[in-house]
Amino acid sequence: MQQLVEKDPDAAILWFWKAINGRDRVDSALKDMAVVMKQQDRAEEAVEAIRSFRHLCSKQAQESLDNLLIDLYKKCGMVEQQIELLKQKLRMIYMGEAFNGKATKTARSHGKKFQISIKQETARILGNLGWAYMQQNNYAAAEVVYRKAQMIEPDANKACNLGLCLVKQGRLDEARRALEDVTHGRFSGAGDGKSTKNKAEELLREIEVRPATSTSEVGLGVEDEIMERIELVLNDWVPLRSKRLPIFEEISAFRDRIAC
Repeated sequence: MQQLVEKDPDAAILWFWKAINGRDRVDSALKDMAVVMKQQDRAEEAVEAIRSFRHLCSKQAQESLDNLLIDLYKKCGMVEQQIELLKQKLRMIYMGEAFNGKATKTARSHGKKFQISIKQETARILGNLGWAYMQQNNYAAAEVVYRKAQMIEPDANKACNLGLCLVKQGRLDEARRALEDVTHGRFSGAGDGKSTKNKAEELLREIEVRPATSTSEVGLGVEDEIMERIELVLNDWVPLRSKRLPIFEEISAFRDRIAC
């Protein structure tokens, strides 16, 4: 099948359609078809295919389909849909329903397996949510989300985006501190690359020639029902009978603090 995808992706898509219609390994057929469609710049078709046929897939496949949909929404510029799905995934984490109730899950990348924790998944989703708010120019909302993500699992890329949010709001001293953390190499990991540092340096140069302004707007566009439940994962995750995570810290005090 991999050879068919590489040589004739259109034929591969027809084969995937046939498998789906014949109820033959629908989980893999739908996901693989959507990936090929995305590669062929047919992301909107892939979105409709997932929406139309995901009910035929197993419960275990739904989470990976959601992740694929988020990527497709991003490619299509469907920001509102992306935000809503990201919030839905955060609700699942809050209710203890993510990872099928387990503390970690096994993921694959480039043929290798690795473990992802609830903590890492929460930070990843918040990072994506912050990016989506930035696409709407809602930098105050993005700031709140990025700060929360950094409290959970800090990295250079999110710090750089946080700095940009602060620049856009005219809070240049705060932005400078966030960006200098990036340029001084205070983070490690995948987001600590040369391109991230270059972006931070560019923003710092912009700050030097930009007049300072200020705004007290914090978290605009972020519904209280969601943001009050995006709590900080601090300890090992242990599901309770209620399924709610016992280790979340309320965000309200944090929001009051940064609003001052």
